[in-house]
Amino acid sequence: MTENMGSNKITEADIAIKVEGVYKDFNLPHEINQSLKQRLLSPLKKTSIEKQHALKDVSFEIKKGEFFGIVGRNGSGKSTLLKVLAQIYVPTKGSVTINGSLTPFIELGVGFNPELTGRENIYMNGAMLGFSKKEVNAMYDEVVQFAELEKFMDQKLKNYSSGMQVRLAFSIAIRAKTDILLIDEVLAVGDSNFQRKCYRTFNELKEEGKTIVFVSHNMADVERYCDRVVVLDGGNQLATCEPSEAKVRYFQLNDSSQKSKKESSSRNKFVRWGSGEFITDKVQTIKSSGKTSSRFSIGEDIGIKMSFSNISLGDNQDLVVGLNITGEKNENVIGPNTRNVKLNSSMRELVLWFKNPNLNNGTYSISVTVFDPSFTQQFDSIERPTSFSVSGDTTEGGLVIMDNLFEVIK
Repeated sequence: MTENMGSNKITEADIAIKVEGVYKDFNLPHEINQSLKQRLLSPLKKTSIEKQHALKDVSFEIKKGEFFGIVGRNGSGKSTLLKVLAQIYVPTKGSVTINGSLTPFIELGVGFNPELTGRENIYMNGAMLGFSKKEVNAMYDEVVQFAELEKFMDQKLKNYSSGMQVRLAFSIAIRAKTDILLIDEVLAVGDSNFQRKCYRTFNELKEEGKTIVFVSHNMADVERYCDRVVVLDGGNQLATCEPSEAKVRYFQLNDSSQKSKKESSSRNKFVRWGSGEFITDKVQTIKSSGKTSSRFSIGEDIGIKMSFSNISLGDNQDLVVGLNITGEKNENVIGPNTRNVKLNSSMRELVLWFKNPNLNNGTYSISVTVFDPSFTQQFDSIERPTSFSVSGDTTEGGLVIMDNLFEVIK
């Protein structure tokens, strides 16, 4: 089968994973007798079975070397689809073809023995992944260094935190001799530094030609890393599309589930989503004098002033505020966040200053998201509630102006 994507045609030899008309059903029993007494009292009582349609006619192809995303709300079928691809689940109907060796990073640490030390678990898990003792010896130091657990290798695994166990399991798993990686959101328990290290590893694996299938609720990561994305809702395949379109569809699904409304300002419309426990009330741009303005000259300081309301979070929740500045064609310009600034839910106002910015002529949009420190919980996110323009006399092209010097050699 050949898939036409623009001017490029894909042959069977280019396909890593082919999913054709996949359905997956589960039988859910109801009114189960919980005790012998209940069974004796109601011997003729029958158990009813409800059929849950977790996946419904899902079809797509993943090219070799592609970073492919799977997104959707909770209960949409993402993890079920990943387990079908991993051949943990057998489809009720349809087929999955895998071309190459495959390693699932779905439940990292499965097979670990809590009574063994970290060192012993490395050797045991390595053997399960097909490594010889000699090969594990060769990679042992790299595994431990990557996991940042040098001081804990002789402790029993049962004394490790969940994050430490994930770090160790991931450090072993990424060394598997495999063509295809299936990755669930197992990295959410790792700290932000370890997550960044993991993503750098994903990029390196992709450069090596590995195929990566990635399930995530973090649309910033999906947009940053994925080439294409399948969007699921209630087991249905809504689309297989570019990450930017998948992001819009995902936000629309969440807006619908939370009965959120698209809000409008005098010049543009925006969408917000999140748990709603802590929200951004207003976003505006200001000059160094403190005066509100949406017009700036090239090189002029730009302040982004945000005000917040604590709806139901309490006053002791640590927070991280992230911003995304995009250009007129949705290009990502910069994405600063307050990870290194101590903030909590007692905060009511925050100003981000861009000092002597090198932004070129153009109009720039601002988006704001409020996270917990692990970046896994989004309390509130607003997509482009406001924008500002930069103008000035320059012949430079592009989004930013950088100091440059042409040196004539000869």
